[in-house]
Amino acid sequence: MIQMEKLLAVAIKQEAEDIIITVGRPPVLRVRGQLEDLPTKVLEPEDTVALMKSITPERRQQELQEMGSTDFGFAFEQKARFRVAAFRQQGNIGVVLRLIPWRIRSFKELGLEMLIQELLYRPRGLLLVTGPTGSGKTTTLATMIDHINMNRKVHIITVEDPIEYRHPHKKAVVTQRELGADVPNFAEALRRALRQTPDVILVGEMRDLDSTQLALQAAETGHLVLSTLHTNSAQETVDRIIDQFPANQQQQVRTQLAASLLAVLSQSLVPRIDTPGLVAAYEIMIANSAVRNLIRENKTFRIDSTIQTSRDKGMKLLDDSLLDLCSRKIIDKTEVLTRCRYPAEAAEKLKEMESAPEKT
Repeated sequence: MIQMEKLLAVAIKQEAEDIIITVGRPPVLRVRGQLEDLPTKVLEPEDTVALMKSITPERRQQELQEMGSTDFGFAFEQKARFRVAAFRQQGNIGVVLRLIPWRIRSFKELGLEMLIQELLYRPRGLLLVTGPTGSGKTTTLATMIDHINMNRKVHIITVEDPIEYRHPHKKAVVTQRELGADVPNFAEALRRALRQTPDVILVGEMRDLDSTQLALQAAETGHLVLSTLHTNSAQETVDRIIDQFPANQQQQVRTQLAASLLAVLSQSLVPRIDTPGLVAAYEIMIANSAVRNLIRENKTFRIDSTIQTSRDKGMKLLDDSLLDLCSRKIIDKTEVLTRCRYPAEAAEKLKEMESAPEKT
């Protein structure tokens, strides 16, 4: 019988991002974005059930039975935390574990500019970290919360699904609440949080109209609010927030968002070619007066050009970040073309880079 403890130890040793457990295949690790079978037996239905039960609390097993899936986090021997998704598929049990390193990374390790750090001292406003699943949003938010925790005497309340990084009290007081265990949903957690004298609120995800509305209200009324969306650019993020609301409320929301938004940080994790591992490419939009006007006037289609003309103020498009990483020989040009938002322009710039004489 395959033991979960051994699987977890191998994943940590190989610095895997994920472990995928499914019937009809050996356990699979995702290492630097690539799937690799472990040299063990092919898993039978009873194997996946046993592996699931070895790490899943009774309450979560009941949720899996009733709802068909469950999500939770757990710690493994002071070495790492894992975010777990257990689910039914074709009558069998499947499990996916995402490895969360024990140590929270620094801004320097993430390659983030000082500009983002400075926003964490604002007394109020909305700071969004966006990107697809697996793009490192949780890691970036953990770094932000840790920075506030080390440098500000404030009350931080986090609402997460599930809790991934644990934050001990430092200069700040940190209250971490988990969906399902401590509170039923993001909207209810936000309503309660506003009565718990927070200075900083982390909302794991603005996933519905209620949580979005409450996050905007909290940012407006004197709280620094950090949250995520599954969007790929600053422009898409602004449009997604506004489109959640009924048409007759959208102008009011534009005004509200323009007043409260601090910045949107969109990110993508890319395999490195200079060393094993992944590197983040970032799109950074700071909500300056020009951006606020575009949001108010429903001209979000101009946000990209505003970002391009505001490079001296620390803004940049995702494509420029990818091209910069490629020019420094950190990522391959195929990754630029795969992940960029404007392929024709990126291809042209890559040609220019290749034809440019080597610097000595």
